[in-house]
Amino acid sequence: MDITTQQLTALALKIKQWGQHLGFAQVGISDTDLAEAENHLHHWLARDFHGEMDYMQRHGTKRSRPALLHEDTLRVISVRMDYLPETRQLMDESLSDATAAYISRYALGRDYHKMMRNRLQKLIDHIQADIALLPDTHSTMRAFVDSAPVLEKALAEKAGLGWIGKHSNLINRKAGSWFFLGEIYTNLPLPIDDKASAHCGECRACLDICPTQAIVAPYQVDARRCVSYLTIELHGAIPEALRPLIGNRIYGCDDCQIICPWNRFAKLTAENDFSPRHQLNSQQLLTVFAWTEAEFLSKTEGSAIRRIGYERWLRNIAVALGNAPASPLIIDALQTRLNDVSELVKEHILWALAQQHKPTVNNR
Repeated sequence: MDITTQQLTALALKIKQWGQHLGFAQVGISDTDLAEAENHLHHWLARDFHGEMDYMQRHGTKRSRPALLHEDTLRVISVRMDYLPETRQLMDESLSDATAAYISRYALGRDYHKMMRNRLQKLIDHIQADIALLPDTHSTMRAFVDSAPVLEKALAEKAGLGWIGKHSNLINRKAGSWFFLGEIYTNLPLPIDDKASAHCGECRACLDICPTQAIVAPYQVDARRCVSYLTIELHGAIPEALRPLIGNRIYGCDDCQIICPWNRFAKLTAENDFSPRHQLNSQQLLTVFAWTEAEFLSKTEGSAIRRIGYERWLRNIAVALGNAPASPLIIDALQTRLNDVSELVKEHILWALAQQHKPTVNNR
C-alpha cells in the first residue's frame, strides 16, 4: 500500500468529519490488540455468566482478534450514536408506576442496527472515494453494528469514545452512556487515538441499584441474573426467584444507566428514528397484555422488540402483572388469557395469579 503518513493523518481527520456529518456523535480509531479484553471474556465465559447466549463463545477468538473476522484488518473505526429519547424524570415515573409497562429506552424507536449500518456504509463510500484518488492504494472495509462477533466496547474504549464502567457499559465523560456503537474494520494503517481513561472512582451506584444484583462485582455482570437477559435472551421460563425482582420491566432494563452520575451530561437525541413509537414509553401493562399477535407485530414493526416474539412478550408481561398491586382487573385479564396461550406463558400467568391472590400485609 503506497500511502504516506501525512495522507493517512489527513484521511483520519476527514473520516471523523464525515462521520459527524452522517450523525455520529463521535468517531475514533484504534489498533486491534485486544489481549486484555480477550482474557476478561474468557474469564466471564468460564464462570458461565453468559447463560444461554452460546454465540458468545461459538466464534472462538474471532471476537477478540479482528483480523480473524475480517482478513488483513489493521485498524478499527468506532462510532457512537446518541439515542436517549426522554428525560430521567419520565423514566423514573414509568418505573415507579407498577401498572406501567417499562421498556428499555433503546428499543422505543426504530431498530438501530439497519439505520446505523447504512450510515456506516455511507462513511465507507466516502473513504473509498477518497482512497480512489491515491495511486496504488487498495483498501478493504467492512461495517458491523452488533451483528457479528465484535468486542465493540473494548474497541470503542481503545478508540477514545469512553471507558467501560463497572456495569460493563461504555461511559463518555461528556455524553454519559445512552448511545449505540458501530465499527468499520479496515486494512488502512490509520493513526490511532488515545485510549479513554476510567472515571468511575469509588462509585458503586450501578451495583447497588441493579434490581437482581446481576453486577456481582465491579466490571462483572452475571447475565443469568440480568433483567435484560431474562426478558430478551432467555427463551424458556424465567426463574421463579427472580420474577418478583423484575418489577414492571417487560423488555430490558435501564436502572444502571439511569442511576449513573455521568448521565447528567447526556443529551436527548436529535434522531427522529429513536423517538418512541406507538406510545411505547407510556403503555399500561393491561393494554399491552391484551394485544393480539397481529397487534404486537404491527406495533413493533421495525423495532428491536419484535425479536423476542409474541410468546416471550406475553411471558414478560405476565410476570410484571404478578408484581403489580392486587387488582380484580389484573386477575380477570390473567384468567381470560389462560386458555389461549402456550404452556410457557400459562406457567407465568399461573404464577402471576398466585401473586395477585397473596394476602396483603398490614405493616401498621
